[in-house]
Amino acid sequence: MFSRKIFPILIEALTKKQIIAITGLRRVGKTTTVKFLFNEIKSSNKFYFDLERLEYRKLFSGDHYENIVNALRLEGADFSKKLFLALDEIQLVPNITSVIKYIYDTYDVKFIVTGSSSFYMKEQFSESLAGRKQLFELWPLSFDEFLEFKNAGVNLPEFSFQNSNEYFIDKLSLLYDEYNQFGGFPEVALISKPEDKKSLLQDILESYVNFDIRFLSDFTKSDEIHSVIKMLASRVGSKVDYSKLSSLIGINRHKVKEYILFLENTYFIKLLKPFVTNPDREITLQKKLYFTDSGLLNLLGQISSGSLFENTIANQLFTKSTLQYYAKKNGKEIDFILNENRAFEVKETPTPHDLKILKNRATSIGINEYHLIGKTAPGSNFKDFIWGGAIY
Repeated sequence: MFSRKIFPILIEALTKKQIIAITGLRRVGKTTTVKFLFNEIKSSNKFYFDLERLEYRKLFSGDHYENIVNALRLEGADFSKKLFLALDEIQLVPNITSVIKYIYDTYDVKFIVTGSSSFYMKEQFSESLAGRKQLFELWPLSFDEFLEFKNAGVNLPEFSFQNSNEYFIDKLSLLYDEYNQFGGFPEVALISKPEDKKSLLQDILESYVNFDIRFLSDFTKSDEIHSVIKMLASRVGSKVDYSKLSSLIGINRHKVKEYILFLENTYFIKLLKPFVTNPDREITLQKKLYFTDSGLLNLLGQISSGSLFENTIANQLFTKSTLQYYAKKNGKEIDFILNENRAFEVKETPTPHDLKILKNRATSIGINEYHLIGKTAPGSNFKDFIWGGAIY
């Protein structure tokens, strides 16, 4: 099994009483992560339940909680000593949080649970189990994780966020191109043939539309939300204008907003807030849109290479804490502001002129650390940029 950055953090969480709650997009590796944790548990008093299976949903759907406990005893669970229970995709059982709360408060049980909806896991799940859980978000593979999945056998630490030398770029450029084009789903990374990667990405997209939307929302028109997804793909990296999207798609503005909120809450897209010095002004500014996985984005339509690269960089930077963008009324922008003190501009082929513009814009708002992020080097000797593969 390949390691993920989150694994050591989760192993530490195993030693605590609190529930481990793992959330993230479908097929991002939540089940594999749970099975990894189960392998770390030395006790044999441990049980895994996939709630996508109807019989297990039925088991945990009862109103009489002791009947559920007795059913678990029939499965072999011993409640007289420390018990480990893993429940996969808990949002599929409406009353599951009450069941978990009762068992957690009554018996010595360590729960490991997963879910595909951040709204459910952060709001409903949190309200019912306040103080009883630790929430962990699992994302598609970072580029260094991707390299491990590809058995690249490279030593990376000293290259992170550094101006990359030509040897480093030459060594990893083909793998980075693959990562940029097909994204970071673990299953996709492990497949070699491009046509097989596309087929699996199509399956992931269809599962999301036909399964997650049906189970996690009250939307009755999946074709409408699919139209919204296609439209958003064509506008990746742009500000979200609900009125304009409503006009283009022919769907009520409030419905478009509901769809986009759902897509964000189920980890399909990410919305980037603006960087402002006046918090009141932030409310009036639009957010920028990115897709959680560039492979899915690339599958959805004719995406320009520049937009796809920017989306990949957005995903690489999102894991580094607070990420925003900057824009002035005259249209001048900075692609990304990281932790409010580092400015990044994404250019496939960066130039000295791009760096000069970025310097002027960044220093004008009090940010003195700024970098270009590039994918290919120009014909000149200009090397004052960070190669995309060095963002990890």
